[in-house]
Formats: sequence, structure tokens, C-alpha cells
Amino acid sequence: MDTMELNSEIRIQTGKGAARKLRTAGKLPAILYGAKTDPIMLAMDYKEFNKTLRGRSAENIIFDLTIQGEKKNQSKKVMIKELQKDPVKRDYLHVDLYEISMAKELEVEIPVDLLNTPKGVDQGGILQHIRREVKAVCLPENMVDRIEVDVSDLDIGQTLHIRDISFPPGVRPLDDEDLAVLTVGAPTVTAEIEEGEEVEEGEVEKTEGEDVSSEEGS
Repeated sequence: MDTMELNSEIRIQTGKGAARKLRTAGKLPAILYGAKTDPIMLAMDYKEFNKTLRGRSAENIIFDLTIQGEKKNQSKKVMIKELQKDPVKRDYLHVDLYEISMAKELEVEIPVDLLNTPKGVDQGGILQHIRREVKAVCLPENMVDRIEVDVSDLDIGQTLHIRDISFPPGVRPLDDEDLAVLTVGAPTVTAEIEEGEEVEEGEVEKTEGEDVSSEEGS
């Protein structure tokens, strides 16, 4: 998998006030976690980060992170752990990164993209996309940002399971192979009585609280 470059610098001040000042200055507060290192407080250029992620999902991207220090620069392979956004403006507020090893397998969730329209849908069936992501394990170099599945041959009543998906080389599914990813259900048939149509004898509808018992003997 191709990596993307990301630049950062070490920051000293922490807290909400310091974070607001950074954002006002066009910076994005960040923090880097590592299995064998203490967390490192970082700041990144907001415009550069926004441009890097434009049109992309933040998940399953490997970054070549450069950390500019006072004495020397550091280079690390990282991924995004959490990305906070403003609930209204949708601007980035803070990003958590974590360092990875290119020699160690990762557990990831990979989006499933459906290609084409199932023939069962063309016949009136209802497509139910049950599982939009699949869990898998792989080395970072084998990681993919999505798995594409051609569903054009899926007919009414048929289901696509995990076992039916062709995973890329080096990527192994973690989900149970019998789990359903999508299915094409039968169309729903609704019986309606047209206006003016007579109700057959014996099909009297009983409304709530209405007594439709025989009045014989009254």
C-alpha cells in the first residue's frame, strides 16, 4: 500500500486554551501514541492535513510522519486512531495518531464496495446491505482501503457471505465465514381493496370495540 507524507512539529503547551490558539493560528493539534514510547504532543498545518485527506477516508491510510524537533527530525510510520470534527462546521479539531511496525500484522476494518446492480433487484427484489465493513488482518504493506465485490449475479433470495468474498493477497478475514454481507429479499406484496369493490360475504372487518355477533333472539 502506498504511503502519504505528513509533517508535524512538537508542541509544548497543552489544554483547551492552547488548542484553540493553535487552531486560530492555522494549526491542528495532534498526539502520537506508540507501543514503546511515551505520547508525543504535535501540531500540524491544518491546510496541508485537510488537503492530504481530501476525498479520502481517514481509515486504513499509512502516513510517513516527519516530526520536526529542536535538535533533529524524526520519521515514523503512523495511522490515524481517532479524528475529531466540529459537529456543526465539520472542521477538524484534533487527531490521534499511533505508530505502527511494518513487520507486524494489523487488525483493520475494510469497507465493502458493491459493483453493479444485482439481477434480483432488477426483477423487483430488495437489496439489504447488512455489513458494510469486514474485519481482517494483514501486514501494513498488504492493507487496502476497500474491497470491491461484483454482485450483478445475485438473484432474489440469495445472500453474499464472507466466504464468497475474494480477499486481496496477504489479507485474511477475521469475521465468521458464514456472516451475511448482503442479501436480495423478495419484493413486498401489499393487498389492497380498490374503491367500490364489494367485500365478499364473511369478510366483515371487525373494528375495535365493535360487536359483530349475531343478533338472533333479540
